[in-house]
Amino acid sequence: MESESAVTTCYRHPKVESHVRCTRCDRYICPSCMREAAVGHQCVECVKEGARSVRQARTAFGGRISTVPTVTYVLIGLNVLAYLAELLRASVVDRFSMLGAGLVDSDGLHYLWDAAYPASYHAEGLVDGEWYRLLTGAFLHLPPTEGTFGIAHIVMNMFALWNVGRIVESQLGRVRYLALYLLSALGGSVLVLLIAPDEQTIGASGAIFGISAAYYVMGRRLGADMGNINRFMAGLLIWLLISAGLTSWQGHLGGLLAGGLVTVAYAYAPRDHRRNLIQASVCVGLLALLVVLTVLKVSALRTGAV
Repeated sequence: MESESAVTTCYRHPKVESHVRCTRCDRYICPSCMREAAVGHQCVECVKEGARSVRQARTAFGGRISTVPTVTYVLIGLNVLAYLAELLRASVVDRFSMLGAGLVDSDGLHYLWDAAYPASYHAEGLVDGEWYRLLTGAFLHLPPTEGTFGIAHIVMNMFALWNVGRIVESQLGRVRYLALYLLSALGGSVLVLLIAPDEQTIGASGAIFGISAAYYVMGRRLGADMGNINRFMAGLLIWLLISAGLTSWQGHLGGLLAGGLVTVAYAYAPRDHRRNLIQASVCVGLLALLVVLTVLKVSALRTGAV
């Protein structure tokens, strides 16, 4: 009398007969559950577990490798959307531009700041608690028919962001790149506040100067051919000087300094378990410094000490 051999089935599909085992967990798997492995086949769960245990590739500065500059796309999109909002409602610029201190009367006319302003006037800007202006101003640009540059303002900034931003994002990764961009924009606004608090400023130039500084620092750290990079930076600095009378040089310089500082931390932090902590600490420390400087300046403006 012959004994009938036991029928083996897939551990995920008990009704499907299977004679192949997963090379990792040794469970039976059917064709729909098989995944090609270096040797034999593995089940779905073992493949997922293996993917989690594999160390993810990183850039030279600790960021996750990404082939799509998603953050750059989003930033350009936000700038364009803000510009469309300006075209639909001109008051957007006055409401969200960077302004440290100003006065507005009942007719909506704007005046220079005076701490001892009469009751018929109303304060506007950071002195009135509008702290959001520190960042919102960096997403606005000159309307088509206003200022020296008009629509060329946003076109030039977005062109620079597209060309330089993609390179910087690919090296830093999305999180570090976004932190760099926002801190550069904030650094530009704070320097405007410290030096020219009564000037209304708009534009992404401060943030773009920051990522341009990052482009230079990263090039040096990676040992790249500095010829083109040096020419790019020389042109940027020349533009900073030439445009000083037409644009907010304070915003440009503030973004350049903030972006350079952040990227030095990114580039020269030790490549071990301390790297993330050091990079994050510098970013948080810079943010704290900018907040303190802002609070002190706004307090001095409110009391008329400056």
